[in-house]
Amino acid sequence: MKNFSGKVLFLDRPDINTDEIIPARYLSENTKQALKPFLFEDINLEGFDYKKDIRGRSVIITRDNFGCGSSREHAPWALQENGFNLVIAQGFARIFKRNMFNCGMMAVELPPEIIDRIFSVFSKLETEIETFFDRSSFTLTSGEIKESVKFEISEFDRALVSAGGWVEYADSRY
Repeated sequence: MKNFSGKVLFLDRPDINTDEIIPARYLSENTKQALKPFLFEDINLEGFDYKKDIRGRSVIITRDNFGCGSSREHAPWALQENGFNLVIAQGFARIFKRNMFNCGMMAVELPPEIIDRIFSVFSKLETEIETFFDRSSFTLTSGEIKESVKFEISEFDRALVSAGGWVEYADSRY
């Protein structure tokens, strides 16, 4: 199973689309690894520098409708190639969310009030998250500040994550 803990990258904007996650001009690359340097290259987010800000991060916390736009798998692949296996948001585009779980990654939805609280307490601080998959919770930590949050994912999505993705899940059952 993949790692779902680490330093948090806060993207404080709704409607981050798949072209901002991985620009369409790179979709002809032959390998997933070739997508790695272009993650968030075209994102429009004040003060964000994709060359510096994603380095060392492995969890994204963002606003509503993350992954909207086209339905390509390249967006989750680009995240995964950069070490991101967990995205926490108020909501996701349906196909993007499915692609995340199909890749053995987690797309966790939280109510707006919890997302707002996380942003107000942690977004300006160096923050780490520890995920407890079997307890469906994670703990955010910044210095002395800690907050635990429960999450829900379906049993099928839990099985996909545990298996490592759709292909591994299917191989083990069919």
